[in-house]
Amino acid sequence: MRQAKNLYLLIFTIFVFTSCEKTTTPEWPDQTNETKPWTRWWWHGSAVDKANLTANLEELANAGFGGVEITPIYDVKGDEDKSISFQSAEWMEMFEHTLKESKRLGLGVDLANASGWPFGGPWIDAEQACKNVQYKKYHLKSGEQLKEKIEFIQPSLVRAVNKRVDISEVKFPISGNTNLQELALDQVRFEKPLPLQTLMAFSAQGETIDFTNFVNANGILDWTAPEGNWDLYAVFQGWHGKMVERAGTGGEGNVIDHFSEEATKIFLSDFDKNVKDIDLTGLRAFFNDSYEVDDASGDANWTPLFFEEFEKRRGYDLKTKLPALFGDMDEETNQRVLCDFRETISDLLLEKFTIVWADWAESYNTIIRNQAHGSPAAILDLYEASHIPETEGTDPMRIKMATSAGHTSGKPLIACEAATWLNEHFLSTLADVKQNADNYLRNGVNHIVYHGTPYSPLGEKWPGWMFYAAVHFAPTNTWWNDLKVVNEYITNCQSFMQNATPDNDILLYFPIYDAWTERDRNVLPHFGGHSEELTAEISNKLLTQGYSFDYISDKQIRKLSYANGKIQAAGASYKTIVIPDCSTIPLETLKHLFNLAENGAIIIFENEIPSKNPGLNKFEIRQAEAQKLIDDLKFTPEENYQSAASGSGKILVGKNVPNLLNAAGIYSEELTQQGLWYNRVERKDGTCYFISNWSEKAVNQWVTLQKSGKEAVLFNAMDKTFGKARTQKNSDGQTQVYLQLKPGETIILQWYSTKVKAEAYPLWEQSALKTELNGGWEVTFEKGGPTIPAPYKTDELKSWTKQSDELQKFSGTASYKTSFEIAENNDNDYLLDLGEVHESAEVWLNGKKTGTLIGPVFQIVLQKEALQEQNILELKVTNLMANRIIDMDKNKVNYKKFYNINFAAHERENRGADGNFTAAHWEPLPSGLLGPVTISKLTQK
Repeated sequence: MRQAKNLYLLIFTIFVFTSCEKTTTPEWPDQTNETKPWTRWWWHGSAVDKANLTANLEELANAGFGGVEITPIYDVKGDEDKSISFQSAEWMEMFEHTLKESKRLGLGVDLANASGWPFGGPWIDAEQACKNVQYKKYHLKSGEQLKEKIEFIQPSLVRAVNKRVDISEVKFPISGNTNLQELALDQVRFEKPLPLQTLMAFSAQGETIDFTNFVNANGILDWTAPEGNWDLYAVFQGWHGKMVERAGTGGEGNVIDHFSEEATKIFLSDFDKNVKDIDLTGLRAFFNDSYEVDDASGDANWTPLFFEEFEKRRGYDLKTKLPALFGDMDEETNQRVLCDFRETISDLLLEKFTIVWADWAESYNTIIRNQAHGSPAAILDLYEASHIPETEGTDPMRIKMATSAGHTSGKPLIACEAATWLNEHFLSTLADVKQNADNYLRNGVNHIVYHGTPYSPLGEKWPGWMFYAAVHFAPTNTWWNDLKVVNEYITNCQSFMQNATPDNDILLYFPIYDAWTERDRNVLPHFGGHSEELTAEISNKLLTQGYSFDYISDKQIRKLSYANGKIQAAGASYKTIVIPDCSTIPLETLKHLFNLAENGAIIIFENEIPSKNPGLNKFEIRQAEAQKLIDDLKFTPEENYQSAASGSGKILVGKNVPNLLNAAGIYSEELTQQGLWYNRVERKDGTCYFISNWSEKAVNQWVTLQKSGKEAVLFNAMDKTFGKARTQKNSDGQTQVYLQLKPGETIILQWYSTKVKAEAYPLWEQSALKTELNGGWEVTFEKGGPTIPAPYKTDELKSWTKQSDELQKFSGTASYKTSFEIAENNDNDYLLDLGEVHESAEVWLNGKKTGTLIGPVFQIVLQKEALQEQNILELKVTNLMANRIIDMDKNKVNYKKFYNINFAAHERENRGADGNFTAAHWEPLPSGLLGPVTISKLTQK
């Protein structure tokens, strides 16, 4: 009896605890205008008016955009009278109207501080313009006097966009030219003597004399060389001459000296002066495009206070080491002084430009969105100093420069300039756009900003105003209506990726001092422009093998701590730091790494621990201390690596980094081995995976994950459905999830710490038997141009360009209608496969929209509840802009009417005789529904 009672109590207890176990009802995260994609909004010549600003903004809001970044750009030929001078009173009135209308529509607004890029304008004179260093070397023997003047005559130089300009056509100062739109200047140097910065004499015996103040006004040095051989170095301040690229009316002029706080503040003061009576409510951020000063002739590498700034930071007078700076001493001294020079430039770009600009923005209760890539500086530190770091391009290493700094410093938003030059003009598909967005999302971006959307008056003839280097995210693009589904997809993804903490295992040191120490043809190396050679091999190896990492700089390493079993940064925690094979590392960085190990961290060195310290000042002392730190380690040989205990942590050294990571208990994600892209973050509900399949094969299998929870839910960001994931443990006790992903398909997997209340996410088995829908198609053209073609009927699906000459030049949307039967009492869902489609398709079944397909696979599930015995299928297929453009170019219809670059071709073979893009030699592209269209039964696994 007692046993029965105890059993009853046990059952009752289990029932109570089971019934009280917490469950979660999954739901999509909240969405804001920041979870939606934004777009760069080009204002050509700022030729805007209030009515068209409102109309353009309404188009963007209706298409699912969350905000705009206003960037005034070059003018439109024929509309010069409508251009509004940048930051004038009238311009500010248009800007204020935009802010008010954007607020009404729920759109955010950012503003580029310059018209075009980089920062500069007509109010920047020669004193604040970017500069370079020039030098002359003289040689004297004992008893000789210098016969020539101490002077450097800067030769003239002029570079313009897509044209030849003679220097005689350009006035000094630049602001005195009234035809800057027509000139389209990229770089200008006038022939003139350059100001002397210093004159130093160096004897073969090591004596140094400063003659800077002994050169008279005529450039004459009255000095007779004493005994010995003497080299004299005269350093001059050059005028680099970079002009603001692509500027519109009122924005043309000199680019600023980015290493001068005074120049930065003078540049920003023009906005201060003109914005006084403007309501800036709704302005989120100011924007800076990538550095791009040195994409001209030579580096901008000087500032008037450089000698003072150098000595303050590096601890010695650079004037006394000029022979080393210019490569005339022993190689080690040359390298050390050059490294100090480059590090000082980096410090100035951070402190005198980025931080000054960010502080200025905060004075307006706004933030900065900054593209630091391409800078001659430690760009991880520049990105950290930015409220919203922004990247561009497709190279994961370049993207991760911005996302890494955002992750380690805890930035809530990390942006990208998306879809720039995905293909030649008019050839990019929505599938291309999605793939580009997925590449950013998998590498840590969570704030997509398209590049971009031109403001265009509603009355402008098709295709409207356009930008020279972009996928055209404009209402005149044929796929504009279908773009909304891509925007909704990105919104759904970013609602997960925002308000999340990055969950990368590894910090990968970026050994910038190796680059600063190595002399090459450029005085300044630039970073983040392309795949970085410094870490390319190890970065690619980690990514391709499925290891997740963020880059880390020296300054950032010194802020790290160790707690709760993890290396703690301000914005995330990590399992280890990997120091790739390098030769040079600062003592302070090495000491902090060893201190982290003392406190429990595992630090991994590829190949060996570098002991060389950068820079010249007291380097022997620093290097000896670094060597002692290394020598004090007691290494134990392990299989293929060495291990040394350091306090409660470890230091591992070996050639094979993946082996070292495994020894540290860090393992790769199998997702990558299956050809899948992924990004892993931590959200309040648990670990979350963004998973996208851009391989050429479908994935239909169990996949092992490194992180898990109690139960998982799969969220389909394209159609906004979700359901409980099927999970299991493999024989090694690892968590697996079953994934079905077609090429181009994405899923978001969210783990929960509790059970979830949701239907199972459907896993499909497709019947091998397919039924082709070939009972005849009615084709009707709904919208597009140049004219709407007549409808036709066909039994054969083929490109509509083969139907008639008229259809070869048509770009737009056609409706394809057919009917099909389903057996009575049907109890199956069906897979509809459209076969080959050019390029997107809305699917309508029995008068109701089922979905929009953008490829590369055009398949959709037809649910049994929506099927009838007799069914009407309608497919609204949209092709690209290209065919209509081909016809316009063949017939010389001019839509390329812009100043400056005026519609450059992406590929050389698409340049016409005038140097501009042309599609006149293209053949019409396949368009419409090519099929075959089939249906097949589906059953759930």
